[in-house]
Amino acid sequence: MNTNSFQFRHIGSNKKEQDIMLSAIKVNSLEQLINETVPENIRLKNDLDLEPAMSEYEYLAHIKELSEKNKVFKSYIGLGYHESIVPSVIQRNIFENPGWYTAYTPYQAEIAQGRLEALLNYQTMICDLTGMELANASLLDEGTAAAEAMALLFDVRERDKKKIDASKFFVSEEILPQTLSILFTRSAPIGIELVVGNHENFDFSKEFFGAILQYPAKHGQVFDYTGFVAKANANNIKVAVAADILALVKLKAPGEFGVDVVVGTSQRFGIPLGYGGPHAAFFATKDAYKRSIPGRIIGVTKDRDGNRALRMALQTREQHIKREKATSNICTAQVLLAVMAGMFGVFHGKDGIQYIANSVHNKTKLLADYMKKSGFNQLNSSYFDTLMVEVDGLKLKPIAESHEVNFNYINDKFISISLNEATTQQDLIKLFAIFNQLNGNQSSANLDLKEDFNVISENLQRNTPFLENKVFNTYHSEIDMMRYIKKLERKDLALNHSMISLGSCTMKLNAASEMLPLSNSQWGNIHPFVPLNQAKGYQIVLKKLEHQLNIITGFAGTSLQPNSGAQGEFAGLMTIRAYHLANGNSHRNICIIPSSAHGTNPASAVMAGMKVVVTKTDEKGNIDIEDLKEKAIEHSENLAALMVTYPSTHGVFESAIQEITQIIHNHGGQVYMDGANMNAQVGLTNPATIGADVCHLNLHKTFAIPHGGGGPGVGPICVAPQLVPFLPTNPMIETGGEQAITSISAAPWGSALACLISYGYIKMLGFKGITNATENAILNANYIKARLQGSFDTLYTGEKGRAAHEMIIDCRNFKQNGIEVVDIAKRLMDYGFHAPTVSFPVAGTMMIEPTESESLTELDRFCDAMISIRKEIDTANKEDENNPLINAPHTQEMLTNDNWTLPYSRKQAAFPLDYVTENKFWPSVRRVDDAYGDRNLICSCNPIEDYM
Repeated sequence: MNTNSFQFRHIGSNKKEQDIMLSAIKVNSLEQLINETVPENIRLKNDLDLEPAMSEYEYLAHIKELSEKNKVFKSYIGLGYHESIVPSVIQRNIFENPGWYTAYTPYQAEIAQGRLEALLNYQTMICDLTGMELANASLLDEGTAAAEAMALLFDVRERDKKKIDASKFFVSEEILPQTLSILFTRSAPIGIELVVGNHENFDFSKEFFGAILQYPAKHGQVFDYTGFVAKANANNIKVAVAADILALVKLKAPGEFGVDVVVGTSQRFGIPLGYGGPHAAFFATKDAYKRSIPGRIIGVTKDRDGNRALRMALQTREQHIKREKATSNICTAQVLLAVMAGMFGVFHGKDGIQYIANSVHNKTKLLADYMKKSGFNQLNSSYFDTLMVEVDGLKLKPIAESHEVNFNYINDKFISISLNEATTQQDLIKLFAIFNQLNGNQSSANLDLKEDFNVISENLQRNTPFLENKVFNTYHSEIDMMRYIKKLERKDLALNHSMISLGSCTMKLNAASEMLPLSNSQWGNIHPFVPLNQAKGYQIVLKKLEHQLNIITGFAGTSLQPNSGAQGEFAGLMTIRAYHLANGNSHRNICIIPSSAHGTNPASAVMAGMKVVVTKTDEKGNIDIEDLKEKAIEHSENLAALMVTYPSTHGVFESAIQEITQIIHNHGGQVYMDGANMNAQVGLTNPATIGADVCHLNLHKTFAIPHGGGGPGVGPICVAPQLVPFLPTNPMIETGGEQAITSISAAPWGSALACLISYGYIKMLGFKGITNATENAILNANYIKARLQGSFDTLYTGEKGRAAHEMIIDCRNFKQNGIEVVDIAKRLMDYGFHAPTVSFPVAGTMMIEPTESESLTELDRFCDAMISIRKEIDTANKEDENNPLINAPHTQEMLTNDNWTLPYSRKQAAFPLDYVTENKFWPSVRRVDDAYGDRNLICSCNPIEDYM
C-alpha cells in the first residue's frame, strides 16, 4: 500500500470497502459495473495519454519550482487590476479555510447563515460606496458585469424606446479595453449596436437606449459626468458607470448623479491579482430593476419563530425558471472572493478604508508633483491614483524593467502609472530613480515635493457617509475579527463536516496540496497584462492544463478564458456561431435543447443570438430520438447546434448518443456538450468519442476547484479542430485562434490562479488515478442506489439498471403523507447533511451524487439518514403536520427551551441516529420564510425593524 499516493488519499474508499460495495451492487468487479453502466460503443480503447502520477511531496516541489519562473515585478499597469494587501487574518481564516472554501451555493439557507451574512455585508458595502439602492452578491469580473449592465438596460427599456426599437448603446472611449471587447462579444448576437466615442461629444439621439462611462477613466482622468447623466435622463437614455471601488471613497458616488447601474471589481479590496482572477465584480442598481438584476441577491427574512434569517432572495427569477426568456445566464457569484472583499471592509472599517484611499491618492499627488518639477508632461488634470505621462516608452521600458517595474505603455509616446495600496515610500523613491535615469540621471533629492493640493474638484468630492453599520465598526483588532469569522463559519455546513451529495454539482475533495500554492505570492501577485516573459511559470501551467484537458476530452484545442460554467456555455455557442458565420451560414441560428437541460442552456443560446427549439424526452428520461429527427429535419436549413448533457441530466448514459450527434451533423449543425457531468466520463469515454464538437468543463466540479460557497468557478471550453480558429482572444494579451472571437471574460486566461488547482489534481492523479476516480464515482452512486432500494425508487436507470455517477430518487408519492421533498431536505440538516439537489430536473425528486472522495463509512451514514427519514415519513399524515419533517430543522434554541410541546422526543428531533451525537451540526435558524422575504425585499445590513 503506497500511502504517498495521492490517489490513495483522494479516493475515499479502500479496496476492502470497494469489495463490500460491489457485493451490495451484485457485481463481481468494478470493471463489470463500468461495463454495465457505460455503453461499449463509446468506451475509450486506450489509457489517457497523461503523465504518471506525482506524489503530493513531488508535486509541491514541482509547483514551487514553476512559481520561481514567474518574475514578480512592481506593476503599475492598472486597467482594473491593482496589487492589494490581503489581511493575514482573512487569508488564514477564510481564503485558506475549508470551512469557507468547500461550502456550496446557499440554496439551503438554514445551514448557510454564515456566508449569507458575509455576503449581506458585501452588498451593504457596495450599496454604500456606489450610492445605489440594491446590489447583488457579486458577478464574475468587471468586464462581464458591464455586459450584464448593458443587457439589463436593454431589457428595461421603456415603452417608447421599444416602440422605435432603440438598439444603440453608447460606450465611452475611456472604457477599459477588455471591457470594450466583452461588450462587442455580448452585443452583436442580441441585436445591440455599440457606438464608441467621446462622451463630451455625444448627441443623446433617440435611437440610443443606454450608455456606459468609466469612472475614473481608463488612464486615470476623473471626469465630471453630472451633465452627461442629466442630459441622458432627460432623453430617456439609461446610464451605467464602471467605477473603481477604492476611488469611490474619495469621489462622489455615482448614485448621487442619477445613474442606473454601477459596476466594477472589488479585487483591490484584499484579493490577490492571481494573473487575472478569480475576483468578485460588483453590480449595483436601482430598486426598480430588482426583477431584472443578474446573479444572486441575498435578502433578509424571518424564520418560523419570527427571528431574523437570511436567504437568497427572488429565487423565482432564477435562470432555470426563465430559461429562454432569461436576460442573463449567470446563476452563481464569486462568493468566496466577495466574502473576502466584504471582510476587508469589515476589518478596516470606514476609517481604515479612508486611510488606504488617502494614502494611495497622496502618493499619486507626490508622484505628479515630481513629474511636474522634473519636466515631464503629466496630462491628467483630475485623478485619484493614475497619472498619464508623455514619455518615450521605448527608452523607458528597459530602464523600468531593469528596476523590476511595469507601467502601462499606451503607445510609444504615452504611459499611465497606477499606484495602489501596496505602494510604499521606497517604491516611490524607486519610481523617481527610474525617471531620473531616463532624464539623464538628475537627482530628485533637492526637489521639494508636495501633496497638499487638490486635484479633485469640490463638486466631485465624496460628501456622503458609508460603512456606518455596526458590523463595519466593531471588528478591527485581529482577535475580534478572527472570532467574528469563526462565529459565521460555525453557522455553515461545508464539506469539512460531511458529504454534500449534490447531483450535477460534484462536491468532491479539494485537496490541501492542490490549494496550498494559491497562497504563494509568486502565483498570487502577477498582473494579468504583464509581458509573457514575466509569467513563464503561469504559461507552463496553463499550456499544460490546456493539453491535459485536450487529452481528457479528445479535442484539439482549449480556452481557459471562461470564468464560470455559464461563461463556458456562452463561449462554446459563440465559437459555433463564428464557425457558421465564417462558412457563410449566418442564417444558421436554431439551437435544439432537450427539455431536461439545465436552465442556463437555453439562456446561453438566446445570449448567443440563437432561437431555442425544445425536444422531448421519453418515459425513461432519454432524448426522444424520433422527435429529435423531426426537429432536425424541420430546421435543417437553419440548424446551428444541439446542446446536450452527457451522461444525461437524469443520470443515465444514453446508448444512442452517437446516433443523436450524427443526426445533428447530417443537418449541418454542431454539437455542444454541457460538461456538468464530466465526472462520469473522464478516462472511460469523452465528448469527442460521443460525437460532440465543443464542450465546457466545470473545473469547480470534475477538476477539484472548490465551490467557495457559490464561486469561484472556471468553465473552459474544449473544441474539435474546425472550431479551434475561433477560440476567444484578449485585447491586451493575444490568445485564442487565428479567427478569434472577441473576449468572453476580462483576463486573457480567466481565473488563472484557480487553474493551478486543476493542474495539480490531474498531475497528482495521473492517467490511472483520474480514471479510477471516475470509476469510483460511479461505484459510490450505484452503492447508494442499492442501499436505498426499497425505501426510495430510482426514477431513471441505464439499460442494464445502473446509474451513472448520480441518480434521481422519487419523492412525489410522499405527498399522501403530507410530506414534500423540501421537508426531506430540511430534515437532513438534523442528521448533519446538506440535502442533495432538490426538484431538478424533475419536480418532487432528489438528485444524489456522492463523488469518488467519500468513504464507505460516510456513504453509509448518509444512507442510514435517508432510510431513517423514510421511516419517519411512514408515520406522518396530512391531518397532523406536527412531525419531525415538517418542523425541521430543529435548532439548539428549540432543544434547550423549557417549553417542549411537540409529540416526539427532543432526542428524536436532534439526535435521531447514534452517529449524530458524535458530531452534531446545529442549524442556526429554523425554516426560513421565503415568501415573506420576497414580499419585503431587504438586501442590506439594517435591522429588520427599520423596514416595518
